[in-house]
Amino acid sequence: MKIAIIQFPGSNCDRDAYYALAGVFNQPTRLFWHKRPSLAGAECVVLPGGFSYGDYLRCGAIARFSPVMKAVVEFAQNGGPVIGICNGFQILCEAGLLPGALVRNEGMEFICETSKLKVEDSMDYFNQSSLGETIDIPIAHGEGNYRIDDDGLAELEANNQILFRYANNPNGSKADIAGIRNKEGNVFGMMPHPERAVEDLHPSRDGIGVFKAFLKSQMARQKA
Repeated sequence: MKIAIIQFPGSNCDRDAYYALAGVFNQPTRLFWHKRPSLAGAECVVLPGGFSYGDYLRCGAIARFSPVMKAVVEFAQNGGPVIGICNGFQILCEAGLLPGALVRNEGMEFICETSKLKVEDSMDYFNQSSLGETIDIPIAHGEGNYRIDDDGLAELEANNQILFRYANNPNGSKADIAGIRNKEGNVFGMMPHPERAVEDLHPSRDGIGVFKAFLKSQMARQKA
């Protein structure tokens, strides 16, 4: 699967994501500067973590207008697999590809720690049978407090769109939500950083399972 990792001004996890996917998974992976007008044949898109455009106005609010985002939105709307991590999750919400929004943490402090996540039974490969009941993944954010209205939350629950919940909610996220997917099952967003959990020197290697679930689920969709 040809993977494009989008680089925005202020991205700082692009190289980590590149290492995880190209180095650990041996997938053909390229870094894409945000001013490119197309995805040039990419089969999968990653929006990495960081502080795009310095997080001015609102996290992800400016990045959603980057030239490449028009191609990303079209790609996702046509069923292309997209995953946003941390700032990438914020950008996907701002772009309307995922419901809800990420706002300041409840305690108004930046949090950097390893967080235990409860795995939800969402879809093939993203479930407790594939990933286990809980996984440990690092978080690092000041605006990871996921918000959505009650009707939106009910829809997420009804469609099994919640991927992960915090075991010990660190930021005030509604319903302890740490990651979701869209209804169609091709766009994913999560605040924790799986690319920081793929090596023995990392706090865990549970990120390998997350990337594997994402890649396998999308390969299966394409074959169907």
